[in-house]
Amino acid sequence: MWICSLGYEMTNRLILLISAAIFLLVPAVMLAHHGQAAYDITQTVTIKGTVTNFKFSNPHCIVSLDVKDDKNQKQEWQGELTSPNHLVRAGWTAQTFKPGDEITLSGFRAKTGANSMWITKAVLANGEELKMGAGN
Repeated sequence: MWICSLGYEMTNRLILLISAAIFLLVPAVMLAHHGQAAYDITQTVTIKGTVTNFKFSNPHCIVSLDVKDDKNQKQEWQGELTSPNHLVRAGWTAQTFKPGDEITLSGFRAKTGANSMWITKAVLANGEELKMGAGN
């Protein structure tokens, strides 16, 4: 009799432990995707270049551009934005950036040092600063 009750107690503890792990891990995984964990949010970088592609689709819009470095060598950069849903509310369209457009972007560079950034500011060649979301 004692052995059976010990088995049930262990099973209940195991179920509780697994439930707690799931409860704690699932939100962390979900937040990791939507967070800016891959970017160094302590420093802002600014680049100026020529748009090569603009992907206006979920889950995040992507701007690809060619940037000249200090030695006048071409570097390919990629900037990530929020979802099209948020950008549309701020006045953006799939035609906001077109290949050949000269733009200036500021944001948080990838922690890996890759030529990738989370865009916090976008300025067109005419000096117009684009709103980044419905709230700005």
